[in-house]
Amino acid sequence: MGSKQSSAAQLAAAVTEVLGVAQLPVRLRLWDGSEAGPPGAPVIRVRSPRAVRRLMWAPGELGLGRAYVAGELDLEDDVFATLAALTSSGRVGSAEPTTPLGVRARLRLAATAARLGALGPDPAPPPEEVRLRRFGRRHSRARDAAAISHHYDVGNDFYALVLGASLVYSCAVWDSPATGLDAAQEAKLDLVCRKLDLRPGARLLDVGCGWGSLAMHAADRYGAQVVGITLSREQAGLARRRVAEAGLADRVQIRVQDYRTVDDGPFDAVASIGMAEHVGRANVPRYATRLHDLLRPGGRLLHHAIAWNAGAFQADPDTFIARFVFPDGELLGLADIVGALEATGLEALDVEALRLHYALTLRAWVDRLEKNWDAAVAANGLGRARVWRLYMAGSALAFETGRMGVNQVLLQRPGGDPPPLRLRDWR
Repeated sequence: MGSKQSSAAQLAAAVTEVLGVAQLPVRLRLWDGSEAGPPGAPVIRVRSPRAVRRLMWAPGELGLGRAYVAGELDLEDDVFATLAALTSSGRVGSAEPTTPLGVRARLRLAATAARLGALGPDPAPPPEEVRLRRFGRRHSRARDAAAISHHYDVGNDFYALVLGASLVYSCAVWDSPATGLDAAQEAKLDLVCRKLDLRPGARLLDVGCGWGSLAMHAADRYGAQVVGITLSREQAGLARRRVAEAGLADRVQIRVQDYRTVDDGPFDAVASIGMAEHVGRANVPRYATRLHDLLRPGGRLLHHAIAWNAGAFQADPDTFIARFVFPDGELLGLADIVGALEATGLEALDVEALRLHYALTLRAWVDRLEKNWDAAVAANGLGRARVWRLYMAGSALAFETGRMGVNQVLLQRPGGDPPPLRLRDWR
């Protein structure tokens, strides 16, 4: 008679079926000390049967993510190596819906849970998870404000630890991996200002202004008059303090305002950086028209947004990113956003792909988070720190593998002075 399988071996067999792979890509170490999986593979410590119960109720990345955020799973090795192994299955780390787990696999998982003493009702989600149904109609102003608050109003001290002195929460521009995060972010801010051809006295609208870094750079270095808008009250409060401390209050105004309600155009330039991901596919034509209408004839728009490169994108409310990080976030392909902007009459002058720059940026943010881990946990709790670690590392891998990209598109409203014959003098 063969010996009874260890708890780890039983769970490994079930997880292999959940992931849809021939061999488990990680090694499991369970609460009873048993282990299973390839020697030398990244180790996931399963601290509690409750983690198995979460996986039974939500097979795939959502169940695994909930267990990690709740502290029922730990990653014992490098987070990038562990996630790279898991995402090779296709059931983890995708922003799209995956094929539902079959009945046979679900029954096997339930049987394994029963043998491991993990059967029971669906555990309550960690408090860091957001339930979208609480917010009302998708992409209404109220729901957008709630979704933005969920992500950005988690404590300015926490973001400062992750982002560094620049307080810029979008892709930096790197000369090389050795550039350093702060210098790369300053280079990005300056590149935006040069692309927009900002001059003293020019009116700039910064849509989704964050903590005011671009607004301050444009006002201080280029003499622009800037209006920055955000839906995050915590961002706006800190941005106003930074503006005042820099002596720029006469040139920078920070508002808590939806882009749909801005009515004091026209502006000489508009920057939308890392904001379009929150707009929603159905609202993109209206969004593009609004940006067009806020520009004066001849004015420029710098549109900086993440793009989904891995085929057709369908938003899924049950991914880890949707539940914990970016409620209602939707990614478009580059052609979709350029087409929508051009449909308003804007002329595309230049497109610059920055995919690998975002991978470097995200790795720098994860490095800062891990080096400041105790302070980050003290600032905003262990669960939130775990969410940010998981999402930023997973996003870095998505940029490195080409599933996601990020692009700066420069456009101009017809009328006014024509663009120069050669535009790349900002390099």
